[in-house]
Amino acid sequence: MAQVTALVLRRGILAVFLLGCLGSAAELVLLGHDEDAKQFIPLVLFGLALALIAAFAASGSRAVLRAFQATMVLFVGAGLAGAWLHFQANREFQVEVDPSLSGWALVSKALQAKTPPALAPGMMVQLGLLGLAYAYRHPRVDRSS
Repeated sequence: MAQVTALVLRRGILAVFLLGCLGSAAELVLLGHDEDAKQFIPLVLFGLALALIAAFAASGSRAVLRAFQATMVLFVGAGLAGAWLHFQANREFQVEVDPSLSGWALVSKALQAKTPPALAPGMMVQLGLLGLAYAYRHPRVDRSS
């Protein structure tokens, strides 16, 4: 019974992960998130993750699963870096608009800015954690199960 529950949960996590990747990638493409090389990073990571999931489904290879896990760590890093870059861009814009802004008022304005949304890259962190949860002690490669 517990193995069936774990299988259903693992498949559910994978489904949410895949929907999140496809939806986020579509949104970035539609928003024209391609002004410089840094903006391609999430799209490259989405493509790499999807390719690795397909390769793992076909092979069940431990090496492919480890590559997927490494990619999920990159997702988390990219999400944190993206949030910082979005925040910095918003902060610079707010200072241009109102040079008297500083301290918490500036941070607050930068976080509340609509473009670019400062916390939107947090989705990469969430997806990375979901991917890691999916891969954790995966029964196709876990020797202890």
